[in-house]
Amino acid sequence: MQNYLTIFINGSPFNCDSSMSLNDILNYLDININLVIIEYNHSIVEKQNFNSLYFRNNDSIEVISIVGGG
Repeated sequence: MQNYLTIFINGSPFNCDSSMSLNDILNYLDININLVIIEYNHSIVEKQNFNSLYFRNNDSIEVISIVGGG
């Protein structure tokens, strides 16, 4: 049985399977994990935790791009 939930990514609703980790979602959205910082429910997530972070309905993540320059 599939179990779907809605999370919010940068304020926009995103429907996903409850078995998808943060890493799975970032890969699905084609986001380079080396160029972003992820905030999950107002806390920064370390990259080594991306595979073990799973969501509950109405959770919120912010994807913050790292921009280089001088």
